[in-house]
Order: sequence, then C-alpha cells, then structure tokens
Amino acid sequence: MRILMRADTHVSFSVPAEEPKAICTFSQVLAALSVSLGSLVVGFVSAYTSPALVSMTDRNITSFEVTEDASSWVGGIMPLAGLAGGIAGGPLIECLGRRNTILATAVPFIFSSLLIACAVNVAMVLCGRFLAGFCVGIASLSLPVYLGETVQPEVRGTLGLLPTAFGNIGILLCFVAGTYMDWSMLAFLGAALPVPFLILMFMIPETPRWFVSRGREERARKALSWLRGKEADVEPELKGLMRSQADAERQAIQNPMMELLKRNNLKPLSISLGLMFFQQLSGINAVIFYTVQIFQDAGSTIDGNICTIIVGIVNFLATFIGIVLIDRAGRKILLYVSNIAMILTLFVLGGFFYCKTYGPDVTHLGWLPLTCFVIYILGFSLGFGPIPWLMMGEILPAKIRGSAASVATAFNWSCTFLVTKTFKDLMAVMGAHGAFWLFGAICFVGLFFVIFYVPETQGKTLEDIERKMMGRVRRMSSVANIKPLSFNM
Repeated sequence: MRILMRADTHVSFSVPAEEPKAICTFSQVLAALSVSLGSLVVGFVSAYTSPALVSMTDRNITSFEVTEDASSWVGGIMPLAGLAGGIAGGPLIECLGRRNTILATAVPFIFSSLLIACAVNVAMVLCGRFLAGFCVGIASLSLPVYLGETVQPEVRGTLGLLPTAFGNIGILLCFVAGTYMDWSMLAFLGAALPVPFLILMFMIPETPRWFVSRGREERARKALSWLRGKEADVEPELKGLMRSQADAERQAIQNPMMELLKRNNLKPLSISLGLMFFQQLSGINAVIFYTVQIFQDAGSTIDGNICTIIVGIVNFLATFIGIVLIDRAGRKILLYVSNIAMILTLFVLGGFFYCKTYGPDVTHLGWLPLTCFVIYILGFSLGFGPIPWLMMGEILPAKIRGSAASVATAFNWSCTFLVTKTFKDLMAVMGAHGAFWLFGAICFVGLFFVIFYVPETQGKTLEDIERKMMGRVRRMSSVANIKPLSFNM
C-alpha cells in the first residue's frame, strides 16, 4: 500500500556516444524481486486487521473478549510502531547496511505473526502488531533506499514500482485468505510469507554506495559487477561513487536536523511532507483497515468479503497501469487524475451514507459503495499511492536526503496512526457521511497543492531537479546518495 516506493537519484555522466545503453540485467531484477517480497509482507501485515477483526471480535470464535476500544488499538498500534521503526531505520541502514537492515526484519516479521496466531489475550495481539509495525516502519525506509542504490535509471519506471505491485499482492492475498480463514489461521499464513523473502535476501549483495561509504572499494566493485553484469565496465560508475562520497565528506553536516531548516532545503522538504500528508489524509488506510466493516455498514447487496477481494484486485491491477504510465504521462498528470477520482468518489460515498441515515431510501443502490471503492482505489494506486514515495527520493537534495527522508517517513506514519486510530471515533461523531466528506475536502485542497507546488520530475536527472528547486548543482553518483544520519519514510 503505502509502502512502497524507492529513492531514485540518477544523474547522467558524459560518456562517448558509441557507449551502449545500460540494460536491465537479471541480477537487478533478482535484487528488486527480493526486496519487493518484503513489500508483499508489509502489504499483508497492513491489510490484516480488515478481515481479521471480523472474526477476532466474534465471541463464538475467539476465546478472549476484544472490545470496541481494543479493536481500534489492534488497527491503530501498527502505524504508531511504524513511526518508531521509521525513526530507527535511518541509523540502522547506515550502521548495519541497507541489505542487512532489510534482512534483520524477516525473523521479527515471522515472530510477530506467530505471537498473534497463538494469542490467548488482547495483549499478545497488540504486542505482535507493535512488533510487525516496527518492522514495517524500518522496511518503508530501507526498501526504497536499497532499490535506489542498485537499480539503474533506465529501468526505474518498471523496477522502481515493483515494491508497490508486490505490496498490493500482499493486500489482495490477505483479503482473499481472510474470506476463508479466521484471525488465527490468517496470522499463521502471515508467518509463512517472510520465509522466501528471508532466503532471497541472502542471495543479493549490499549496495555499492554503502561499501564506498565504508571505504571498501573492492567490495563495491564486486557488488557493481554482480548488479550490472560481468561484461559491464563498472569503473566509471565506481569512480563517480567515490567522487560523490569524497564530496559528501568534505561537506559533512554536524547537525543534519538543523540543516533541514535552511531556506533552500525547506522547499523540497515541505513538498515531500505535503505529499505524505495528502496521501494519508485521503483516508486510504482507514479504507484498507476497515473495508469489511464499511461494506457491512453500507448494507451493500454484495458480500463484504467479496467486495474486499474486488477492491484488492483493482488495487493490484492499478499498479501495473501506473508502471506503464509513470514515465510517459509524468508524475503531475497522474496526481491530478488520482486526486479527481478520490474527490468524486469520497463525496458520492458520503452522499450515499447520508441518504442511508436520513433518507431517501437507497437500498436499491447497494452496488454503489463497491463502485465508488473501486474507482477510489484505482485513483489512489495510480497517483497518491506510489508517487509521494518515488518523489521523496527525487526532490530531496542529496546533502540532507537521509535526515529529510527520516522526517518524511516518520510524518507519514504519524498521519497513518492519526487516521486509523481516530476513524471509528470520527464516524461516531460525524457519521460515515461526514468522515468521507472530510477526506474528500482534504483531497480537494490537495489538488491545489499539486497544481501550485509540486514540480514535474519526469525524465529529469537529480542535477536538473536540484538546479530548478535550489538554484545550484552538485555532481552526484548515478545511484542514491543517502547521507549518513545521526537521527532517523
């Protein structure tokens, strides 16, 4: 869902005209698939509460009582833990390395699902959800960084959105399995999913950028050769990495967080924060976490579990449409389409729930909630789902990219927690119609934010983007240049 974009930081080098263009090697595909399996786990974990809470709150199935307040914490504690994981992820990827940090989340993912599956009280469920959320927070930062430092720009449109596709597969898998399994069996399935992810992560190398930052030139050369192919000449790229690292060391920042407050850095940071804000305040995670309950409240003529499966399929297919369009139509066009689709469907959904409560009779329109949800998910998955994460790596200056990405990630998870934890209370106070209208109004404001503040980054190098936004250019490597952090998607 959310999870799942990458920090792409390509800058072209001047090369002879006869030099062949880079190709997408099997090694890069394998690396992208390996980390994307982590995104599949994230998607499954994020969607777990939607089908699981239905059986978890049924006293005929569950041996312990799950109150209304406890169920809101089961859904809300994961993004709160994700906030903590996002903060911890920055120092971890610099200390342990990108690959090792990702690898370190696999076993806790397994343990967290087993803890939930074997729970005999609400406390065990909450502990399992907190641990899972902490790992999700780390993954939301480290997965994009790894891809950004390994995947070549020529294939960034396809491989860069692969984690989003796998994240949506995880959501769909959870919705389908949740139709046939209770909350405990569903958690056992969640414990099995990280196993292939764990195995494949052992097969791929650490990023060359991290090796260079630790002075391990030969290890960086081997990693580049593995990623680019044995026949590829990796020396120009390696030299570029070393120049970039030397430049970063000369401009070392004593206090990265204070550097964010400088005027030139505030603009790209505020744009990234704005995209994260409108992504989460569109209500997407409230929809994903409580899909079954929303359809039950709507009195839809279609079974709620079937509706969630349809929504999951649309979410999955929309990602591939985005992969095809993102390097053709551009970021802003997709954000426009995404915003308009969400605005229209949220206001129509609000109208439906208003009529259901106060009249006139809308029982003959039982198909309408599903139609609106399909269009809403389609719109979100085309634009506001993947693009804020993709643009986070494109618009943040390399000098403060690590600390700024940490702030943006933590802010995103804070908004996620706010929406998921307060959604039921919001519906109780404002009614379902009021909640959907509020989200629609926020999306309406977000449309103007995109029009006036968000730059188009399609086809531009990081040098071009930095020149436009900050009025200066620094040479960077052709892979992600993430600054070491003293603090930390």
